[in-house]
Amino acid sequence: MKVFIVLALIGILGALASAGAFMLRRRQPPPGLGAAEPDRQPDRRMAHALAVRVALSVGLFLFILLGWVMGWVRPGGLPIGG
Repeated sequence: MKVFIVLALIGILGALASAGAFMLRRRQPPPGLGAAEPDRQPDRRMAHALAVRVALSVGLFLFILLGWVMGWVRPGGLPIGG
C-alpha cells in the first residue's frame, strides 16, 4: 500500500515536472516566415501532462478512500504527550 502511494506521488511529480519543461520549451518560428504562428505542439503536450497529473491525483485519492473503506488504511494522528 505504501509503495503504491509513493510511486503514485512520484508519477504526479514527474507529470508536473514534464508539464513545466514543456511550458518553458517554446520553439521559435523558422526564420523567413515573418509573423508566422508559433508552434502549438508544446502547449498540447503541456496540457496532456497536466491532465495526466490530475488523473493520477484523483486516482490516488480514490485509492486511499477505497483503502480506508476496506480497512487497509486507518486514520491516525500524531501522538500527543509522552
